[in-house]
Amino acid sequence: MGQSITISCADCIMEGTSACDDCVVSFICGREPDDAVVIDAAEERGVRLLAGAGLLPGLRHRRRTG
Repeated sequence: MGQSITISCADCIMEGTSACDDCVVSFICGREPDDAVVIDAAEERGVRLLAGAGLLPGLRHRRRTG
């Protein structure tokens, strides 16, 4: 079974900062606040390739600790 990654703004230390303005999660999904975005490994590689080519802003999510 493949791996997946879950990105939730509630877990991000950048939540509520100017980093949200061009966050790839907001850019792609236009999601509602507090909705998690789950992508599989292939989709994550695609996002990284697009970001590496300058077509998307990079992923800024950083999981909160403690």
